[in-house]
Amino acid sequence: MKPGLSLRVSQHLSLTPQLQQSIRLLQLSTLELSQEVEQMLDENPFLERTADEAPREEFGLEAADTPAQADDYSADDALFSGAASAGNTSAENPNDAETASAGADEPDWSGDGTVEMAPNDAEWGGDAPARNRNDAEGDEADATELARSHESLTAFLHRQALALRLSELDRAALRFLIESLNDDGYLEEPLEELAIGLAGPDDLEQIEELVHRFTVAQHLLQSLEPVGVGARGLAECLTLQLKALAADEDSEIDPDTVQTALRICQQPLEMLARRDIRRLTQLCGDGEERTRAAMALIARLEPRPGRRFADVERNIIVPDVIVRKSGRANGGGQQNFIVQLNPDVMPRLRVHDIYAGALRGHKGGEGHQGMQQRLQEARWFIKNIQQRFDTILRVSSAIVERQKNFFTHGELAMRPLVLREIADELGLHESTISRVTTAKYMSTPFGTFELKYFFGSALGTETGGNASSTAVRALIRQLVAAESASKPLSDSQISDLLKEQGIECARRTVAKYREALRIAPANLRKAL
Repeated sequence: MKPGLSLRVSQHLSLTPQLQQSIRLLQLSTLELSQEVEQMLDENPFLERTADEAPREEFGLEAADTPAQADDYSADDALFSGAASAGNTSAENPNDAETASAGADEPDWSGDGTVEMAPNDAEWGGDAPARNRNDAEGDEADATELARSHESLTAFLHRQALALRLSELDRAALRFLIESLNDDGYLEEPLEELAIGLAGPDDLEQIEELVHRFTVAQHLLQSLEPVGVGARGLAECLTLQLKALAADEDSEIDPDTVQTALRICQQPLEMLARRDIRRLTQLCGDGEERTRAAMALIARLEPRPGRRFADVERNIIVPDVIVRKSGRANGGGQQNFIVQLNPDVMPRLRVHDIYAGALRGHKGGEGHQGMQQRLQEARWFIKNIQQRFDTILRVSSAIVERQKNFFTHGELAMRPLVLREIADELGLHESTISRVTTAKYMSTPFGTFELKYFFGSALGTETGGNASSTAVRALIRQLVAAESASKPLSDSQISDLLKEQGIECARRTVAKYREALRIAPANLRKAL
């Protein structure tokens, strides 16, 4: 085989490190972005956080209101436009960065070789005004602060344990069991496994001693509030609560009903879930009426004793966008809305001017090139974060414009909307819209929703129009809420009721939407 030379022409897309970072930041959630910012602050000495309020820099303000270009915001837009290189559409110096290969070992953040302070090195994120920005009316309570003041289940139990007069060993055993509870207040692991985990599998005498201590501690734990805590399963949890009712002399509940409920809890819980009244009546030896009353009593018990002690802070959703009514309607009578970014989730970052000034005064020194690269990296990080929020704002504003009926009348007025509609309006690619709407939340007059919530498929109507699947789910929830408790609606009946309102929705589709709404089937919704 002879060696030879050949010439080949090909096209490929090279993503600059800046564009790669912009894509990555765009798809991060608020929590992930906060972690990314903390990591960058630790790694880059030219980047600093500031708590001072300052005007937002000029970068990106015009881009928020101007149509997107073909190379806007994401690699997908560049890819589908067939461009061989990626650029930037924000209002910045186009010479700030040079094209770098995506596969390069070291990202090229060197920029144009300057170290002077740029206008966009100032603090960003101070107030981040949106289009049609208006000051919020009234102060809102900080949900995070409320969550931090919430007492946990373990802290509540430890506080009760302090009032018990116990030996050191029993107190230590009780404390260990309290720490072994799950979030619902159940003790999932058997006492033997807990003992083996402490003593090891070989020391049988120590294991036996620990099991004895844990058994005593478990009885003490189950005597604490909330009633049912420390149970090893649902049946034991319900039994503990029923025994507490039976021991309460001031209770107005019929003692015979409580005893029947205790006997029901000794049976397989599958029969209780299926509401098999006939079988439970036979097994418990009571009349059908009393069995029904006992089942109704069980339904009022708390299956998760630790529910009210749940970690509220962990479940808090902080919105990225806030939508408020403007307080005035336009000439057509439609309500206007203000769309603005949530300043609480926007990091306030700036380039460290002292370090940048020191670098400017020591040109040509040892390590100057590396430090200059870190400076440029800090500048691009600030710009990419701003670009992320500009894109979120643009998409959110487009959603609000398309779904004005929802913000006025609620989810029953939601109209069908797909990603392509927003993508075509803003000049972006669908994948970019998908990134923006994933794990980003909007606070509305009707609650906080993920941006994806406002997108839904269309169902045909008799008039030839379309109804949003979100609105249909809301209508199903409304029909179920208004149904007779003794004669709940089946999926077929719900489908017929929807057809009467002009919405073509098959029974299978109704069942799918009902399950998505976590609504039980008709046989389980029937009142006792």
